[in-house]
Amino acid sequence: MGERAGRFAGLTTRGRCLLAGGGATAVSAVVLDERDLVRVGVFAAMLPLLALLLAARTRRTARVDRHLDPGRVSVDGQVTVGLHLHGGELLGAMRLHDTVPDAAGPQAAAPPRFLVRSSRRAGTALTYGLRPGLRGTHRIGPVVATATDPLGLVEFDQEMGGADLLLVLPRVVPLRGLPPALGNGDGTPGPARAHQGQGASDVLVRPYRQGDELRRVHWRSSARHDDLMVRLEERPWRSGITVLLDRRDSAHRGRGARSSLEFAVSLTASICAHLIARGEPVVLVTEEGSVLTGQSTAPGIDPLLDTLAALRPSARTDLTGPELRRGTDVLAVLGALGPGQIEGILARRPTGGHAVLLDVATWDPGDGPGSQRRAVAGKPAHDLSDSAASTADSTADSTAATLRRAGWRVAVARATSTPDRVWDELTSGAATGGVRAGTP
Repeated sequence: MGERAGRFAGLTTRGRCLLAGGGATAVSAVVLDERDLVRVGVFAAMLPLLALLLAARTRRTARVDRHLDPGRVSVDGQVTVGLHLHGGELLGAMRLHDTVPDAAGPQAAAPPRFLVRSSRRAGTALTYGLRPGLRGTHRIGPVVATATDPLGLVEFDQEMGGADLLLVLPRVVPLRGLPPALGNGDGTPGPARAHQGQGASDVLVRPYRQGDELRRVHWRSSARHDDLMVRLEERPWRSGITVLLDRRDSAHRGRGARSSLEFAVSLTASICAHLIARGEPVVLVTEEGSVLTGQSTAPGIDPLLDTLAALRPSARTDLTGPELRRGTDVLAVLGALGPGQIEGILARRPTGGHAVLLDVATWDPGDGPGSQRRAVAGKPAHDLSDSAASTADSTADSTAATLRRAGWRVAVARATSTPDRVWDELTSGAATGGVRAGTP
């Protein structure tokens, strides 16, 4: 990696004092006609100038290379950053400080700061750790190096090593099971479709996977296929799944990793990873209908996670858009829905679907600077006292009830929920009633 343009910091206090003292001594010695004192003054004044040459040489020869291991990690994963300082022996000390954003998780016990007093010809290896707490693409670097001479008379500041990108993926939580299929997009319910056709077997099987219970082995099919086959507990979603992620900034609350948007992204990533691992075709779209990924199946989860890692909030305030894909089931992860917004999502999917509705009032209900103080179901965040939060909570339940009456299967999540508990509710009968995920 190439060195970026250096910046000369100048003489230190010690260097300026020595230069001034040496010059004054030389002038005084000339006036007093003291030749020996002139030599002392000239020598003292020359030392800072010689130090400039030494520090400049170090600035020209020193290089830093950086290596991230790994360069792609999930939230709260461990990253080891290696710095290799090379370019010849140091003629003085060098202070190194790698530029790391707080979101990338620099560790207090091992900060990215080093003092190197000597360097071998083969170079000096330095390492520090990161534990990123927020998804995204984080810029690591450049290294800010301050080179000094052995006497500490001058110093040069420079930027070396350029910058590397650390991709932090959303947290993926293991899930299990599938919600009952709603149909193939034309309004045909899953149970009715299960009995369509003549002579179709009512037993659905798949190959045995490690960890499957033996009681689920279908021995007749195993004998026919000459391999262990397992009964499916749910009706599979034959036509694929469209997953809709509501990323509207106005529909979410909270700050940073604890915001409702980050919960929604983590839940979406977990759902997509779970469905793709089961061989289901998945298409991920935003609230405006933009396709974030094409139809993905295993092992295609990596591009989808990379896309979610770089996802940013949207300035849109409504949910109107193109009709959701026909011939697929729909699973929507929704933020706060106000008047008119419910109608918008229902118009895009009149035959119903699956939804996780976030009760955003439970994410940071009283605080939130600037853009984080958003409306919850049309109510300003700064007006949310305890009673207002309860009102917003009731609004979330009311919104869920409206969606259920329209044929949607809905689970309501709040700040105390976890993605796996929300998914368990969606796959159980609780999603047709008023029980919320995370409620004791």
